[in-house]
Amino acid sequence: MHHESAKALYDFYPAADKNDFFAAYLYLRYPEHFIYHASVATGVPAQEPAEKVDEAITQMMTAYIRQFADTVPNADTSIQHGKVLKMRDALKIVTQKTALTLHPSERVVPFKVARDVILENPGAAAVGTCACRAVQQNPCLPAPQEVCLIVGDPFAAFIADHNPKFRRASQEEAVVIIEQAHKRGEVQCAYFKRETGNRMVEICNCCACCCMGMRVWNLFGGTIPILAPSGYVSQVNDDCDGCGVCAEKTCPFSAISLDEQRKKAVVDQAKCMGCGVCEDKCPIRAISLQRELAKGEPLDVDELKAEDHVG
Repeated sequence: MHHESAKALYDFYPAADKNDFFAAYLYLRYPEHFIYHASVATGVPAQEPAEKVDEAITQMMTAYIRQFADTVPNADTSIQHGKVLKMRDALKIVTQKTALTLHPSERVVPFKVARDVILENPGAAAVGTCACRAVQQNPCLPAPQEVCLIVGDPFAAFIADHNPKFRRASQEEAVVIIEQAHKRGEVQCAYFKRETGNRMVEICNCCACCCMGMRVWNLFGGTIPILAPSGYVSQVNDDCDGCGVCAEKTCPFSAISLDEQRKKAVVDQAKCMGCGVCEDKCPIRAISLQRELAKGEPLDVDELKAEDHVG
């Protein structure tokens, strides 16, 4: 069984891209080691995974991380990146019933490399331990660790077979995982990787304290284009009573502050990534997400399918 999923992963790559199989194999099999070495390379504190790997594997992973580091400063060259999703848009992806092939524009996923949404077996999903939380020195316990979703084959089948910290999951379970994570204040992000056929392979439920992508984004003030905003921004209406819930440890991008004089929440639209956490945390529903052209377009598969059909 395990041999079959490894062969399916290898067969997925055309002859010209067979080298990407090896990077994908290592990433899916040892994600914690990848995140650990990436953290060390960027100066982010991390603890070494308990599982030991051969030194040759470590050397291959660190070489790949150097390549990733060389590409990430520029959206034209970045080979791995994420797109913040409105929760409803994340749910649409994990509940697809038929094969999906979409090629979003740079208005949706503003990168030159790795931005396709192709689900050849959309019902296939695997859920597992968040590698970022696993190597974090002070992870946000007792938050659940099983929050990373690999969607579509051959990737979901491979990681469920070859990574002991992942297992197969139904679409219904994936929905529950996303909804519960959003209630906890976690951000849904779709991750795209060159090594997975230049396509989206993963939906993570990310927190600002552990997630590598979000930590790098916040640490460097958004100057390293590792994440793209959702296409929405938060807006505060006149019902806001200045309770401060949204500003106190709620916004994962530190985009909300409290105007003490006006007793009203204020959104820094430059920082806002449109994740919608504040919208759901506001006790009186005084915050809502609104489309914002300056933030690009949402990764809304319904809209994208309609546009593709018209085209």
